[in-house]
Amino acid sequence: MNLGKGIGILVLISSLSLFFISGEAEEKRGVGKGDEKKPRAEGGFGFTTSRDPIDITSDSVEADQKQSTVTFKGNVVAKQGDTTLYSNTLIIIYDPDTKKLKEMIAIGNVKIVQLERRATSQKATFYQDENKAVLDGEAVVREGENIIRGERVTFYVDEERSVVEPGKGGRVSTHITP
Repeated sequence: MNLGKGIGILVLISSLSLFFISGEAEEKRGVGKGDEKKPRAEGGFGFTTSRDPIDITSDSVEADQKQSTVTFKGNVVAKQGDTTLYSNTLIIIYDPDTKKLKEMIAIGNVKIVQLERRATSQKATFYQDENKAVLDGEAVVREGENIIRGERVTFYVDEERSVVEPGKGGRVSTHITP
């Protein structure tokens, strides 16, 4: 591999972290306060770092207070800010004492859309306390024409890093458009 392509791959992988952390990083640095000219992506696709309300629609919903879960089934659409998540099922796990969100688990035909960014997988888990998001099962992350594929993609929001793990072929694939 030539040096230029190697650097390009590192840039894409680094930008994957920004896919999930851009909103939080800007908030920590105070960037963008009062600047409404250009929409920015929220960190964690909105679901790990944003404290905005989440609007969810589905064919049915079941709340289980003993398990501290709420399960949405059928044509699930969850929207928070500029982030929209689609899945077959969405399970919300909350703290029984504080009633605050602990985890969100999207299962089946997961698609996440945020401005120019898109991600698909069979499962997506958002860990609120850890500021971590995990895409499992044929994970694909796109930003513009840049694409990265792996069996699992883990975003560590606070650490501003991501890890892409290979699937059956033992490798991840990346497409970078300079």
